[in-house]
Amino acid sequence: MGLHYGKEKGENCDDLYEEVLSRKQLPKFSLPQESQPADLVAQLLKDELLMDGNARQNLATFCSTWMEPSVHEIMDVCIDKNMIDKDEYPQTAEIESRCVHILAKLWNSQESETTVGCSTTGSSEAAMLGGLAMKWRWRKKREAQGLTTDKPNIVCGPVQICWHKFARYFDVEMREIPLDGDEVCMNPDKLTEYVDENTIGVVPTLGVTYTCVFEPVEVISQKLDELHAEKGIDVPIHVDGASGGFIAPFVNPELKWDFRLPRVVSINSSGHKYGLAPLGVGWVVWRDAAHLPDELVFDVDYLGGHMPTFALNFSRPGGQIVAQYYNFLRLGFDGYKGIQEACLSTAQWLADEIAKIGPFDLFYDGRGGLPALSYSLKEGDWGFTLYDLSDRMRMRGWQIASYPLPGNRQDTVIQRIMIRHGVSLDMASLMLEDLKRCVEYFEQYPQVHSGATSTFHHG
Repeated sequence: MGLHYGKEKGENCDDLYEEVLSRKQLPKFSLPQESQPADLVAQLLKDELLMDGNARQNLATFCSTWMEPSVHEIMDVCIDKNMIDKDEYPQTAEIESRCVHILAKLWNSQESETTVGCSTTGSSEAAMLGGLAMKWRWRKKREAQGLTTDKPNIVCGPVQICWHKFARYFDVEMREIPLDGDEVCMNPDKLTEYVDENTIGVVPTLGVTYTCVFEPVEVISQKLDELHAEKGIDVPIHVDGASGGFIAPFVNPELKWDFRLPRVVSINSSGHKYGLAPLGVGWVVWRDAAHLPDELVFDVDYLGGHMPTFALNFSRPGGQIVAQYYNFLRLGFDGYKGIQEACLSTAQWLADEIAKIGPFDLFYDGRGGLPALSYSLKEGDWGFTLYDLSDRMRMRGWQIASYPLPGNRQDTVIQRIMIRHGVSLDMASLMLEDLKRCVEYFEQYPQVHSGATSTFHHG
């Protein structure tokens, strides 16, 4: 006959949910006094994270939500690598350098093997570094001419919030060309109204956050050439290719938006969007070393090594950089091309299907820009707003962005769906069926509104 003894105080229970910590709310305002078993804490945190949305169903985000198993393994191997410490982790530094030169070549730099660039935490930091370089070059040029440098401005179309942050943080006037009429991006014909001798640069976006179209970088460059010839105002271009920088080279290689245009001096892009890397990596590349002022580069003696650095952040994990290089090697040009074409094809199919549903007018159909689609509500009372539809779709786990357009088009509200690597046509078809069910629901139960507003933020 077996003998059974009671557990001593502090001894682990048979089940995690019998433990003392599992029968309490987790601490929110102070450090707990005692240590806890690792598996218990991990399970309770996993339980809390169930409250988050399913990232794979988040069709509002541009960011990668699916990774190959090998990428997870690489991230684990690199969890302790601080990429800023190039003396201690020289191979991670070498891999970062390889990525810069690969991107420079992809973006048609004539000096791709010798030009400069760096990784960042994302495209927002990369954009700010590009903006800083333009500001410093503008200021240096003005000082050499004996001119004032107290009123720099930057000209753009509808841009992501990072450019507004750049303007405010670094004391640069933001001149954002508004959308008028049926415009969906910067109108190059308006440039002369906004560009002057104090303009540090013009920033076209290759994949506008709001509308997903590619702004016409070549036409913008031509307009600036004409302005230079007429008034002597010579303004560079920084291309915000946060998403499109990893799309256009593979699916629209004849499109001139990159270093093939002499006026383009720098490009930023996001590795963790259509670059397919894990969250936390962006890139900025300059046409050549001359376009990154030496004064912005710090020579740092750090942990026994000598290191040049240009960044807003310092210590950063190296895993995302190594994972980016893994994707370059694993996929190659043809692999990226196949993935981006598949995403575009799915976006176009979904757009065509949604156009068949009564209430919707297509705004963007996935052709000529990013793998995405958007639509507005037709005139009339359909019993719901797009904000209602977003809320209803969330009940099935789908996160879809609804928001007004910027500039002078704020009366136009659209709903946008992003198609990324991992969003298959089958998955899109499941979303489509849920969308149809939501429309049918509102036909039976129309909503009464007190004035819906967007809660979506572009980030």
